[in-house]
Amino acid sequence: MKLGILGAGMIVKEVLPILKEINIELKGICATKKSEEKLKALSLEYSIENYYTDFDEMLKNKDIDTIYVALPNLLHFDSCKKSLAAGKNVICEKPFTVKYDELAELNEIASRKKLILIEAITTQYIENYISIKNKVVSGEIGDIKLLVANYSQYSSRYDNFKKGIIAPSFDPKFAGGSLMDLNIYNIHFICGIFGRPEYVEYSPIIENNIDVSGILNLSYPGFKCLAIASKSSNCDNHVQIQGSKSTITMDRPTNECSSYAIFTKGKEKETLNKNKYEHRMHSEFIEFERIIREKDYEKANKMMENSLIVMEVIDKARKFL
Repeated sequence: MKLGILGAGMIVKEVLPILKEINIELKGICATKKSEEKLKALSLEYSIENYYTDFDEMLKNKDIDTIYVALPNLLHFDSCKKSLAAGKNVICEKPFTVKYDELAELNEIASRKKLILIEAITTQYIENYISIKNKVVSGEIGDIKLLVANYSQYSSRYDNFKKGIIAPSFDPKFAGGSLMDLNIYNIHFICGIFGRPEYVEYSPIIENNIDVSGILNLSYPGFKCLAIASKSSNCDNHVQIQGSKSTITMDRPTNECSSYAIFTKGKEKETLNKNKYEHRMHSEFIEFERIIREKDYEKANKMMENSLIVMEVIDKARKFL
């Protein structure tokens, strides 16, 4: 993979050390003119060949075959569409787009141009998540009765938000809020296992026109899932999948999927950790590199099906805002 990175924010700084360890050539990075000094520093530190303050210029670089979109949510659609039009594969940070119709349009373009279009969502690629999914789908823990996932994290930007200093992640104009920022991981966790829910209901807590927290109810035949997220409070983040035979628990948020435990009546608790890497983003980028190198459209299409279901859920939940 010959990668061009669009963005220079926190997530980019977090992933760059990982990309250096994978067979990914860093051909370019782009951000706004005001971030030029930051771009220079990142290019020097991580041996990125070129930096740009004009996205169109980076897209002209024929050495780049893939664009990683790491911008605020509202900018994902236009950036992905422009990248696909330029003949580039696209890895886009979550949430893929703001609306289902936007993602459907991008998917149609990518399919027509035979390009890979895939969402960077850590949950789907971490080994522990795959292990949990297999145990649930195989019926090992029995019939599912209830799932609860809570990802609450007091945002470093929340105090400024209360003072009227609004970052994109708290700005409704940029599709911010706890649903799009944190609960998206819970939705991916749930829908990646169970698919499309029968019913979606969202109960948000609104401050200054944005959902700083909220409870999402997803109904499936015979059981319900509760997805909780907050950017205005903390908790002991956790997941519980309660089955008729056993219960799976995880004491970390759904974007990490660290070690998990299985509780079975009459047996000792079993603790498992299948993860191969310490950092949550490592496995996904290894898989992205493979998918693009091998042109594995089958896997990319399978992941797109998941992303489209998640965007359906997001569309339905946002009607409650």
